[in-house]
Amino acid sequence: MAKLYKFLVIALMLATTTLYAQNYTVSGVVSNTQTGEKLLGANVILVGTNLGAATDADGNYSISAPSGTYTLRCSYIGYATQEVEVDLNNNTEVNFDLTVTEFTLSLSVIADRAKERETPVAFSNVSKKDMELMLGSQDLPMVMNTTPSVYATHQGGGAGDARINVRGFNQRNVAIMINGVPVNDMENGWVYWSNWDGVGDATSSIQMQRGLSAVNLATPSIGGTMNIITDPTAQKFGINYKQEFGTGAFLKSTISFNSGLVDKKFAINGLIVRKTGDGKILSTWTDSWAYYFGASYNINSKNRIELYAIGAPQRHGQNLYKQNIGAYSKSFASDLSDYNKDAFGTFFEAPDGRLYNQTWNTVDPSYSGKQYWDGSIRDRFDPGFINERENYFHKPIVNFNWYSQLSNKTSLYTTIYWSGGKGGGSGTFGSMRYNYHVGKASPSRIVEWDATIARNRASTTGSLGILRNSVNQQWTVGAISKAFYNVSKYFKMSVGIDWRKAEIDHFREVRDLLGGEYYINTANDFDTTPAQQQKVLGDKIVYFNTNTVDWLGFYGQGEYTKKQWTVYATYGWSTIKYSYLNHFSKTANGSALFVESDNINGYQLKGGVSYRATNNVDLYANVGTVRKVPIFDQVIDDNGSGALNLNPSNEKFNSWELGLNLRSTDGKITAKFNYYNTQWDNRAYRKFVRNPDGSDGILALSGVNQKNSGFELESAWQPSRYFRLDAAASIGSWNLTNDPSGIYTDYDPNTNDPIQKTYNLFLDGIKVGDAPQTQFALAASLFPVSGMTAQIVYKYYANYYADWDPLSRSDPNDRGQSWKIPSYGLVDFHFSYNLPLNLKNVGIQLFAHVFNVFDKLYVSDALDNSRFNAYTADGVNHKADDAEVFMGIPRIVNVGVRINL
Repeated sequence: MAKLYKFLVIALMLATTTLYAQNYTVSGVVSNTQTGEKLLGANVILVGTNLGAATDADGNYSISAPSGTYTLRCSYIGYATQEVEVDLNNNTEVNFDLTVTEFTLSLSVIADRAKERETPVAFSNVSKKDMELMLGSQDLPMVMNTTPSVYATHQGGGAGDARINVRGFNQRNVAIMINGVPVNDMENGWVYWSNWDGVGDATSSIQMQRGLSAVNLATPSIGGTMNIITDPTAQKFGINYKQEFGTGAFLKSTISFNSGLVDKKFAINGLIVRKTGDGKILSTWTDSWAYYFGASYNINSKNRIELYAIGAPQRHGQNLYKQNIGAYSKSFASDLSDYNKDAFGTFFEAPDGRLYNQTWNTVDPSYSGKQYWDGSIRDRFDPGFINERENYFHKPIVNFNWYSQLSNKTSLYTTIYWSGGKGGGSGTFGSMRYNYHVGKASPSRIVEWDATIARNRASTTGSLGILRNSVNQQWTVGAISKAFYNVSKYFKMSVGIDWRKAEIDHFREVRDLLGGEYYINTANDFDTTPAQQQKVLGDKIVYFNTNTVDWLGFYGQGEYTKKQWTVYATYGWSTIKYSYLNHFSKTANGSALFVESDNINGYQLKGGVSYRATNNVDLYANVGTVRKVPIFDQVIDDNGSGALNLNPSNEKFNSWELGLNLRSTDGKITAKFNYYNTQWDNRAYRKFVRNPDGSDGILALSGVNQKNSGFELESAWQPSRYFRLDAAASIGSWNLTNDPSGIYTDYDPNTNDPIQKTYNLFLDGIKVGDAPQTQFALAASLFPVSGMTAQIVYKYYANYYADWDPLSRSDPNDRGQSWKIPSYGLVDFHFSYNLPLNLKNVGIQLFAHVFNVFDKLYVSDALDNSRFNAYTADGVNHKADDAEVFMGIPRIVNVGVRINL
């Protein structure tokens, strides 16, 4: 912490320094006159100077200038420009209400951001100011935990290993977009937050649209859409430096810059982040960089282009394996009424308690073996230990945006993007020596590196067990183009296309031979000699596949707005095609195995209506239906066989929602209420079969139905400038609703005769797991003096059921709910203070975060009836001793200083 003290001393010295050049601030909010929507990216300048600012996601701007009389101009393409005279002899507030004259050339259009009092969907906005106050360099999803029906956890605690769940739907059914570009994995829909480690520092705002959302692209926005907008290029030159320190030797340095508007046309901004630390859990160290670059150029009043690039090359130690509760805390497990204490004989408490991580162990530092990753041979991260599970990846994304006002009635918005990706994750392969081989006890098996190395060195047939990398190398290119046409004063239409193409190489490679000279791999049909089968560092083993995904989508939308009413309807269609090339599997004709699916079509149809009853009351409703195309592994098995599902089917989602938004006349109270109902039908699970020609096949066992419904509340009360209270609540009812059964055809492996098989699952009434169905959040903020904020946040979670596998419920007598996780509440604390320095164009802010203030022990993630960590001797299922869990993160402290120049 010595570096922190140095920064604090410098800050206090600056606080006693007075520079007599007096500056004042003009600030305010820029809004749409018609709807009250706060405008992002409006330009506010002091005419005749180089001083100006761009509004943030809440429409706020602030400009500091020497005292004097100025003309303040506010402009936004598509809106009428306004000018006012200001006498800047004191800090002054000037708000602008702009009138629409044409279309807006704005990133918010490409990103489909919902508008206050107009867009008929439930949504929450998190501004940059909110993120700076609450995020504290956690993974980006964690800042959403104070919004209704959103549950995010750190899982095992590794940097970037977080997950997010919205309205009971996991990330595969939540669309994640950065600057309007979908970033969900093209094969399986998942989101890997380690790819975006550091993006929070470059984020201007996040909007979480819950439910089917107003996004017109055919994205997996069933639970919701998380819309991340990066910082717009600023109109004023500036440099910002932030230094953070935290628990677990956490150290993070961030520097950002803005060029300011050059010749009233061109501006750039950028950011570089360096982060290191030992981790929140044992051996979950992090070693990462992040970068962001943005540029904009106003060609003329009708055309603007932008370029964005963002990425985060990183590596970190992981904690991927859940444990029996007894491994973390005997006292916590003992307090649970449904935990069988006989389980302590097997799952005894680890010496490290809640910090226990089975995926690492010490190694004799004299072992000098190298490791191969990311294309080259390298030294180990630490000579004294080895991580079984380490992740490394770099997934840059580059957007080129063109906004064009073709006429007073027509605009065109186009984004062309590229995303690369190279990295992977480590793990063991082959025969390892574990702790029980050498007489050491632990609540779960741990690799004994020294014993494994010694055995490999003594082997005459190469290494018997190694460390491998599972590698993913990919590229994606895409284009999104949207055309808008004003049919009349009240009615406008929009059409657009969404094209994407991705190619992904999957393979394993030798990472660490662990003392041996080579490893024998026989998985490649093209390796025909013993010498070819001897693999060394960096050689491919086990599998090597190339998958492709081809996507094409189209949408059409109409929107009618007149007086109090807004009505919209959207239809979208998409088609997807997959292919699979197995470089290790030789076919009868001597070529590599290649499988390709047909085009699979899906569609969405949704609409809504908003009614602004008064200036303080508006109501809305929306309804929609989606036919979602299956993910890659429900169509093709890419684990070796190349089995093809000849009749893939779409999953069906039907949803409706009602909402009421209220504002008090004095503006001190706001409240949003809504009820949602989403029906998920024909949920499918993969099953392997044989095809009539004897080849391997897969099909989807479909028919599982699920209903997620609930109430949501979001409100704020600010009785004075010194105090604000924010609240969020959600009460859900998420259940499986049927007992699916069906018949499918398999083929006898000997006679090739058809065999009719049946399946029966008993699911009706069982609760959906993996997220709490009842959530409350309360944030009390104090502003005791100008520039100071102190906030206490309380979050409460209940009716939380462990995740579970529907295919495991084939017993008609097994109707019990999955294990119910104990309810829990957490308290976080946030503080920031802008030092009251009279320094020209220099600002210094001190900040601090304490997460889980009272160091509460709780379960954050759980899986029911674990295959590996359940106590089965008593023959009773769905109890605490049958689950495997991650315990929540302990108390974490983050402090730092931010300097703005």
